[in-house]
Parts: sequence; structure tokens; C-alpha cells
Amino acid sequence: MLLRYAFRTVRHRKGGFVGAFLALMCAAALIAACGSLLETGLRGKIAAERYAGAPIIVSADQNVHRTTVKEKKGKTKVKHKAKPIAERAWLPRATAAEVRAVDGVGQVIPELSFLAQPLGTPHTGRSLGHAWSSAALTPFRLTDGTAPKGAGDLVVDRGLAERAGLAVGDRLTVQSTQAPRTYRITGIAAPAQRQDLEHQSALFFSDAEAERLAARPGQVTALAVIPEDGVSVSALSERLREALPAPQVQVSTGEAKGAVEFLDAAGARVKLVSMGGAMGGTSLLVAVLVVVGTFALSVQQRHRELALLRAIATTSKQIRQLLAREALVVGAVAGLAGALLGLPLGSWLQHRFVEAGAIPASLDHTVSVFPLFAAFGATLFGAWAAARISGRRIARIRPAQALSEAALQPARPAWTRIAAGFITLAGGITLVAVLSTLRTEPASTPVTFLAVVVLAIAVALLGPLLVRATAFILKLPLRLTGHGGKLATANLRGNSVRMASVVTPLVLLIGMTCTVLFVQSTLGDASRAQAREGVRADWVLSAQGPGVPAGAARQLRASGATATEVVRTTVRVGLDKYQTQGVTPEGLTRTWDPEVTAGTLEGFGPQSAAVSELAADQLGLKPGSTLKLTLGDGTPATVKVTAVYTRGLGFGDLTLAHDLVADHVDNPLAAAVLVASDAPRHQLADALRDFPGIQILAPGEADRLQAERQQANAEVNLLAMALVLAFTAIAVVNTLVMSVSARVREFAQLRLVGATRHQVLRMLRIEAVSVLLLATALGSGIALAVLTAFSVGMTGTAAPSVAPLLYVTIIAAAGALALIATSLPGRSALRARPVEAALAKE
Repeated sequence: MLLRYAFRTVRHRKGGFVGAFLALMCAAALIAACGSLLETGLRGKIAAERYAGAPIIVSADQNVHRTTVKEKKGKTKVKHKAKPIAERAWLPRATAAEVRAVDGVGQVIPELSFLAQPLGTPHTGRSLGHAWSSAALTPFRLTDGTAPKGAGDLVVDRGLAERAGLAVGDRLTVQSTQAPRTYRITGIAAPAQRQDLEHQSALFFSDAEAERLAARPGQVTALAVIPEDGVSVSALSERLREALPAPQVQVSTGEAKGAVEFLDAAGARVKLVSMGGAMGGTSLLVAVLVVVGTFALSVQQRHRELALLRAIATTSKQIRQLLAREALVVGAVAGLAGALLGLPLGSWLQHRFVEAGAIPASLDHTVSVFPLFAAFGATLFGAWAAARISGRRIARIRPAQALSEAALQPARPAWTRIAAGFITLAGGITLVAVLSTLRTEPASTPVTFLAVVVLAIAVALLGPLLVRATAFILKLPLRLTGHGGKLATANLRGNSVRMASVVTPLVLLIGMTCTVLFVQSTLGDASRAQAREGVRADWVLSAQGPGVPAGAARQLRASGATATEVVRTTVRVGLDKYQTQGVTPEGLTRTWDPEVTAGTLEGFGPQSAAVSELAADQLGLKPGSTLKLTLGDGTPATVKVTAVYTRGLGFGDLTLAHDLVADHVDNPLAAAVLVASDAPRHQLADALRDFPGIQILAPGEADRLQAERQQANAEVNLLAMALVLAFTAIAVVNTLVMSVSARVREFAQLRLVGATRHQVLRMLRIEAVSVLLLATALGSGIALAVLTAFSVGMTGTAAPSVAPLLYVTIIAAAGALALIATSLPGRSALRARPVEAALAKE
């Protein structure tokens, strides 16, 4: 019976449930989109391209491992953990002999992959060099010309040739791991059994030249293994796993080969899991807050109906069941529509991440029913929970009190609501305090957004009190605006619960938007300030290509300048990850000042390390300490700490010798070269004329270039939260439209007692401005508290970076949303004749 009544209620009160439907549908779409990203990170396929023709790939392990053994109550507990390294790990070339010795191996093809970027051609994306002998991996076949034989010969893949307009006989300058060199194209090759490469360009050199450019003597990138006739791939792969040392050597077949070929895609899986989980968690909290607020407003608008049901002997249990069934009906339809909408939304979001360079295109978007089921289930549960929370009071109080409250709002909110509000506020303050102690971005980012949501929940619970306080403060200014202001004051005081439901999404929108936009600028500006203050160089070399070759720095040193090459990577100490730079020790103090607080940079050598204060605190280091670490390609190293510095944000947590880092990264070219020289720019340019694409920048120009790069990174992070912000903006409009549309009878009664249409609209605008002022104060206060705590933890100073013009734009956009969402439904509500509207049923 209750279910039938719930269906009839939804059917006859469609307008009253539209707002709840929209909120639930958007929430389901948001959860499904985040779920699809999370699933792509967990199960996304990475299709092999160059390795497609090789049945088995043998490669080095791409992880660093730690095994701990604990004895507890007579039981031994072994725990094994593995974390990925930042660069490609290489195999000893002697592994090929071990592989050939395994029974069933027909052929072993060594593979070399190294940086090889064509210069002077349209952007080609990922571009790698290889030895021609490894062309059989795909396999590649020549479609024109001949194979490379000499050191100056080159074969390019057909896709690159078509994009760049290259033909046999042309000359192409390539920037590889050494100085740029011009090669003669002797041939064009294409995959024999598949279409052209989609996610990379391949340049094939003679074997000797490839060995020189790879600069990894005695090592190979991987080994392709082809079984003998009659030997199955699965059987041979098992024999190889048994014969080769694990986990140092990995054997991959089938879909697993793609992760070996595209290491960046394998790393992007971890990023997507982290991003999808963070976005999904934040989205879920925001969705719960918005949906509960929407249902609370819907229940409030039906207070008289529910009170009458109580008066005719409907029990509290029946009221709760009725509201729950209505919510499930609306939630089922909204959840299904939103989940289906979320799948293309997730695909679009991943496409935008690819365009922004956050994840590679080689990671395929995964679509399955799991995000649909998760979104649908979460929407149903959210709708049910929101109905239970929203209808708790009307179902609990006595029938007579329900009828009384239907006619007149209670003088104050329930004590339980006030107590819950203060408890939540205390929780939010605690999160802000914890945030001020967190000193790493991975730890502080989730706490940052969680603090905003928790404080917004506190505002939702304490909203009626805050609205009444605002009405009291604005009482005199509002009365000066005339009759509309007096009516607005009366509404703010008499309908504080309804007004509070409007304030909450506005507070969330302003607080979340300010936090998302300014948290990156706070960290970026502090990082740039430290880098700007720490660079003593007169000039900074930057490359338009993959980096500055070591030959350019040597050329400057030959002319009398001091040149400090800077190579960047990530190393692990244990399983913890640290941003690291490698610098050339000669003349280091002339070009670089990290603000050393302990030890000295004098005598900084090949086995030396300087560490930031954060790393020193975390690792318990001081000058003279020995530090064991794992370099980017998995090579273990031991260095001695000679200095501790404060400018870790600007220069990374660890600073090592250049050669130690450059010998163990995929791209050994310098990200920048700091130059101390009295020579003018044009003289330096003459010295570097053999190195195309190098920019000679003043420190201020380099700082502006860094700001542009940081802005690009910030846009990626903003894109990650864009759906949450869009959902919140929709919730603002939805709640305001619901609130205004339900006041048709109130507007008609005002007009019947003499108020003009203009006065009613003026009252609405004044109410909207009053609510906006309160939401701006609360949202800005929440954002300021959270950003200040973030700044204290990450930079050591309470100085969040806020762009005034951008802040004003946020407030103006929120104000425009509020005024439009108030005025348009208000005008629509005033079109009906007052007598008809006053007598119309709800």
C-alpha cells in the first residue's frame, strides 16, 4: 500500500521531486565517471605496438621491494611490499645467454630503446631510437630504401615520414642522449602485420650507433624471445620464469607486454587510481551533502501534507517508510539515468587528461558494468539515507506539533541538530589543525578537500542559526531599502531553515572553488620564490626539445663560464619517493644557493648529497650521515650527506652529483643549465650555435617560463575537480529554483494584501543578496582557513597565494548564479493571478 501511495505521490507531485531527481542524477553521473577512471587505473589495457610480434618479452623488474618479518605471539608474519621506480630498469646483456640456454628457445632478439627526438619537424609526441636488428620485434619491413649500415644512416617509421613529409635521401637532425646529429634517411619502414604505430615514433639506427646513443654498455632494454617450432608460449614462459632470477627479471606475455613497452602508461595506472579514488571520495561526500540538503528542502515543502497524515493516525514508521519508498523510486530512475550518463563523461574526462599530458594515450579507457552498478547502488542508498535523515523530525514529533510547525516554523532548530553541528565544526577545525602539520603534497591534498566538505557540513547543520544572525546584523541596512528590505528581513528570520538549505550549496561552491584554484598557486608560488631566490646564475639555458645536451655546457665552460647542469628524477629511500636533482659539482656555489642551514656545499663531489630540511627530518639525516637509496632505474647507491638546506620546494628534497643521476635516467639531458658569466647573451649564443633549440634566458625570464609550466599542471588538477565544481554549481541553481518555486502561494498572498509585483521581486533579490553575503563570508572563511593551514604545512609560512581578480570572478559567478536562479523562477511564479495562485493546491 505504501509503495502504491509513493508512486502516486511521485506521479502527482512531479515538480516537487524534480530537484531531488536532478541532484541524484548528477551524483550518479559523477560517481560513475570517477568509477570508470578508477577501473581504468586498475584494469586498463595497454596494447603493445613494437612488441606486438614478440611472443615473450624478458625485462628487468620495475619495482623496488621490501620484505618485513614480524614475530607476534609465537607466529611469524611476512609482509612484502613493492613500489615502482621512476625510470626504466635495464637488463644485463649476459641475460641473453641465460635465456638461450633454456630448452625451447628458438631466437633471442636484444632490444635497445632510448631518447631520439627529431628536430625541425612537426610535434611527433613520444619518439624513441632503436637498433635496426630489433626491427624483427614488431616486425618492421622496409617499404622504401635500405637498412642503416653506417653511423650516419637512419630508417624512420612510415607514420613519422608521412607526418613530417620525409623521404629517402632527406636529412634529419635528431636530439638523442648525446649532442644533436644530422642523419641521412636511407629507408622507411612499416609494421608488417599491423597498421602504423599510434602512440610513438620509431627511429632505427645501425647497431653500433644505437649502442653509442643508448650509452648503456653491457645492458639492453629487453629481450624478445621466439619459441622453437612446436613449443607453446605458455610452456616456454613458465620455463623462463623458473630459470631466471625473480623478481630481478620479469617474463611477460600477451597483454602484459604493453606495460613493459609503455612504462609511462603503467605509471599512469597508479595515477588514475589515486585520482579516481580522490575524486570519487570527494564527489561522494559532496553528493551526500547536496542530496541531503535537497531532500530536506523537499520534505520541508511537504510539511503540511505529512502533518495531515500524522493527524489521521499515520504512524511514525509509516511516514519513514513512505519517504523512503518515494526516495527509492526517484533514486532508481535518477541512478539509472545518471550512471548511463557517467560512462561517456568518464571517457571525456580521460580524453581531456590525455590532451593535457597527464596520462598517455596508450592506456585504453576501460568500460564495464561495475561503475554503473556502483553509481546506481550509491544513488539508491544516498536517496534512502537522505530521506531518512530529512524526515526524521516530522516522523518523530507528535501530530499536533507537526500541524503547528506546518503553519509556523519552530523558534529554533532541534538541539540534536545544533549539537551535531558543533561536533562537526570541531571535527573540521581538527582537520585544519592536522593539515597545518602535513608537509608532503600526497598527504595534504586529500585532507585539504575533506576539511572543506566537513566545514560545509557544519554550516549546513548550523545554517538556521547563521541565517538568523545574518538577519539581525543586516536588519538596519535592509530596512533602509524600503518595503522589499523589510519583507526580506522577515523572511530571513521567519524561514531560516529554508534559507539555510540555500546557503549550504553556495558556501560549498565558493569554498571548494577557492580551495581548488588557490591551493596550487600557493604551492607553486612558494616553489618559484625559493627557486628564484636560490639561483645565483646570470643566465639560464632551457631547451625547446627534450633538454640541453652536455656538449652545450662543455662549450660554455671552454669559453670561461661556469655552467651547472641540472638533471631531475625521482629516487626512493626504502619505499618512500623523493624528488631529486643532479647538479655538476664544479663551481656549484657560484650558480646555486639552496640556503644551507647545516654542513657545507664546499667539496660537493660524486658521492655527496645535500638534503632538504623535510627529508632530513623524515630520514633522520645530518651532515656526515650515510644515505642508502635506489636511483631512478633501480640501481642502489650510497652517498654521504654534506649539507642540509631550506629551499626544498624550489629544488627538490635530494641533490646528488650530476653524473650519478644522469647515468641512471631515461633522459640524461639537462632540464636547465645555470650559467655564471660576464659575457652578454649574443656571445653565449655564438658559442651555442651548434645546438639548435636552446634558449638563453635571464633568471626572470626563466621564472616566467616556469610559471607557465606550473599553470599547465594546475589546469590538470583543476580539470580533475571540474566535475565536482560543476555538480556543486548545478546544486546551487537546483536548490534556489526549488526554494523559489515552492513560494507561489506566499507571493500570491503578499500581492493580495497590497504588495506589487516589483516589490515581491525586489524582496527576492534582497534575500538572494543577503544569502550571497552570508555564503561569501562563510565560504571565503572556510577556504582561507584551509589554505592557510595548507600553506603553513607545505611552505612553513601562513601566506596563501590568492589572486584578487580571480577571487572576485568566483564571487561574481556565484552571485550571478544566485540572482539568475532566484529571479527567473520568481518571475515565473508571479505570472499567475494572485487569487488563483492563493487558492491553488500545493
